[in-house]
Amino acid sequence: MIALLTGVIAYKSPDHIILDVHGVGYRVLIPFSTYYELPEEGGTASLHIHTSVREDAIQLYGFRTRLEKSFFQLLISVSGVGPKMARDILSNIQPGPLAQALVQGDVHKLSAIPGIGKKTAERLALELKDKAGKLDLASAPAFEAREIPAEDVMDDVVSALLNLGYKEPQVRRALGGLDATGGGTVEELLKQALKILMK
Repeated sequence: MIALLTGVIAYKSPDHIILDVHGVGYRVLIPFSTYYELPEEGGTASLHIHTSVREDAIQLYGFRTRLEKSFFQLLISVSGVGPKMARDILSNIQPGPLAQALVQGDVHKLSAIPGIGKKTAERLALELKDKAGKLDLASAPAFEAREIPAEDVMDDVVSALLNLGYKEPQVRRALGGLDATGGGTVEELLKQALKILMK
């Protein structure tokens, strides 16, 4: 079972990277929080890995911190929550606010995440309330915004929102409400867009 990979980023996109580890390219699926913190292609990265084994596929999910991986594993322990949904949840909400929503049983906040209906939100809150409160949130890092070329920013924001499960009309509405006048990073604009969409 693969638990950690360190290598050179051969390819990077908002939902996955290809990590070259001594000549072997591993395709690793990632949440946006991890994407923001990775160096550009050609840079070296270490990721905490969860190996998902199904009858038809073996998939690797990578996380920048052990805390994110712990939350991912908590989420997939809930009936009806698969690895893709768990990754999408972590792409929409950071571990701190997620733990708060789970501990407080905030079904409204949880069900505002794309792909999470009210019943799933209630199940998450019920099953993870105690477990989420026991995780060490003090180790959660402060995320730094990373500047990237302006022409790529909006494309990445659109791609990220579509990958999260939002429909094109919703994405267009969110983009219309963005304050992109001062440029901004993908992370900043994506956070603005998610706030608009979660209203």
